[in-house]
Amino acid sequence: MKVALAGNPNCGKTTLFNKLTGSNQKVGNYPGVTVEKKEGFMQCGTARVQVADLPGIYSLSCASLEERIARQHILNEDFRWVINLLDSTNLERNLYLTVQLLEMELPVVLALNMTDELSAAGLTINYRMMEEILGLPVIPISAKNGTGVADLQAAITQPSHKAKLTIEYGSHISEAVEALVPLLESHGLPSDVFAHAPSRWYALKLLENDKEIRAAFERHLGTDATLFTKVAEAQAQIESVYHDSPQVVIAEKRYGFISGLYRQSVEKVVENRVSATEKIDNIFLNRLLGLPIFLGMMYLVFQFTFTLSEKPMEWIEIFFGWLGEAAGSVLPEDSLVSSLIIDGIIGGVGGVVVFLPNVIFLFLALAILESTGYMARAAFLMDRTMHLCGLHGKSFIPMISGFGCSVPAIMATRTLERERDRIVTMMVIPFMSCGARLPIYVLIIPAFFPSHLHANVLFSIYIIGILLAVLGAWVLRRTLFRGESSEFLMELPPYRIPTLHSIVLYTTERAWLYLRKAGTIILAISIILWFLSVFPHDHATDEYVEQEVALIESDVTLSEEVKEESIAQLEQLRAERLLEYSLLGKLGHGIAPIMAPLGFDWKLSTAFIGAFAAKEVFVAQLGIIFSLGEADEASTPLRDKLAENYSPLIGYCIMLFALISSPCMATFAVVKRESNSWKWPIFQLVVMTVFAWIITFIVYQVGSLIV
Repeated sequence: MKVALAGNPNCGKTTLFNKLTGSNQKVGNYPGVTVEKKEGFMQCGTARVQVADLPGIYSLSCASLEERIARQHILNEDFRWVINLLDSTNLERNLYLTVQLLEMELPVVLALNMTDELSAAGLTINYRMMEEILGLPVIPISAKNGTGVADLQAAITQPSHKAKLTIEYGSHISEAVEALVPLLESHGLPSDVFAHAPSRWYALKLLENDKEIRAAFERHLGTDATLFTKVAEAQAQIESVYHDSPQVVIAEKRYGFISGLYRQSVEKVVENRVSATEKIDNIFLNRLLGLPIFLGMMYLVFQFTFTLSEKPMEWIEIFFGWLGEAAGSVLPEDSLVSSLIIDGIIGGVGGVVVFLPNVIFLFLALAILESTGYMARAAFLMDRTMHLCGLHGKSFIPMISGFGCSVPAIMATRTLERERDRIVTMMVIPFMSCGARLPIYVLIIPAFFPSHLHANVLFSIYIIGILLAVLGAWVLRRTLFRGESSEFLMELPPYRIPTLHSIVLYTTERAWLYLRKAGTIILAISIILWFLSVFPHDHATDEYVEQEVALIESDVTLSEEVKEESIAQLEQLRAERLLEYSLLGKLGHGIAPIMAPLGFDWKLSTAFIGAFAAKEVFVAQLGIIFSLGEADEASTPLRDKLAENYSPLIGYCIMLFALISSPCMATFAVVKRESNSWKWPIFQLVVMTVFAWIITFIVYQVGSLIV
């Protein structure tokens, strides 16, 4: 049996869903959209129940993508019950969605959450009175504490029945509805939108000028305009009587019913009580203190993330290093199989898993802030600043998360309600300089710049990334995503102590998504890069090196030290020539003419091909290209080689191009997943790469004239 879980944002829906289903859940996107879809299973006695957690919505008017998806899902799926979860401390606001569900004649059970907070709010609720008025089960619960959850589970195992609520809309609207119902039934109801909607509901939706319902009837009726003529006449009559649109009048009548229900069912036992939330907000939302407190919070989040993840990252690196050595000890030496397993598979997986601690601790910190209610305040504080580039405050949180890693930052855009804001934010997040680019900066800056300029150079790169992100959002909102900025209407929920269960579940869920999606993509690309760097094999170089090594070893006039040094130089020569002869080297030579105006030769061009898989690969690729074996960002010989071959201007251009150019494959993959389209990751890849070329070209050419 299936049940749906519907409710307003911040009513405790996620907490209840986690309580009901535990870890037995799966997360994805609704087909064709970027809105998160959660489903799970729970056991109620002998019944196995599938629970669908719908997006948090305030109504079913289809003003937003989430409302449209929730309405379609509720009416097209055969749910035994719709669990409508309400915040019992904010019943009047929550009941508007309830009224709309009941008008659809759905089998609804009301779960009044946060009943443990009623006393602090100075309220008491007469649940039996509410049951009698609405004609449906009303179950008081506390999802956080588990109180009443067993009663809710028992209720949904009972045979369902459709509640039928008829609101008195006044004679003019009621007469219009009654006149439209037989006309609708004579024409037949459109089956391509909703399977279970009653005729009266369709009539109200047409009077409210619901665009989706009207479009469904236009497809259904074709050229027959009789129905729409009757609807237009009824709308005009209602407007002439009430001096307002039918949509507004119908909403007012619903709120009137809700007000009467609230007065009969809820009693205020304490007046004018100042809540703890209001006291805390007097500090956290203070005009002078609010922003510094927020910046301090963000600083603590990143300190928490990077400080705690440092040791686990070292352990993971040690583990994969040991695994590579263990594999090398049992595999044939210098064989393609050992190279594939050690360099391609173990190296590829290790390159992804090493960032897992960052992902875990970042999402752990964000889950705590989100669960307490503080993240809503952070978005409110940043709204004015973000509005300058056409976004609102909630976009700031994923963007600042991009300093850690673009993958979880893009996943964090799910908190944005509007698809337009979500896509724009995803497009500009890679401009924020992620941790994967840091090894490049750590390699380049000491190689080309004196120590007293290190901090200034690094700071300039980060600032350029922030400015480009803001500029990119501004351009996108005035071109591809033009239109008025969405209003920032965000509820500030009361502060609450987060539950350990929900935080752990949220964090592990995100970590698994990171490993499952991004990890497989990087692994595949790492194997491809291994193949490109190994094939075709230059046997002539092998023969030449082996002959020279044999001559050196047979020369009795040379000391052992000289022999070792000479053989090492030959091995370095072999590595460079083999790479140059490989497909990857040929690709580097192929794109070298395009990269030459930026000051890059074939070696740097080849390294940037490797960086497409993961930015950190750039350093290792340079080490191979310069025949230095396994190099890292702290490799002094590699820095010396770079300083010998390139100028400080080229060094800065390397960092600039690494900052602006196409995001890594993990980012490409997660943008595809979150946008449910190939269009946006390809657009991002092409535009960022072209933009990187233009900016780097200008900097190099102007810099060459000055220097």
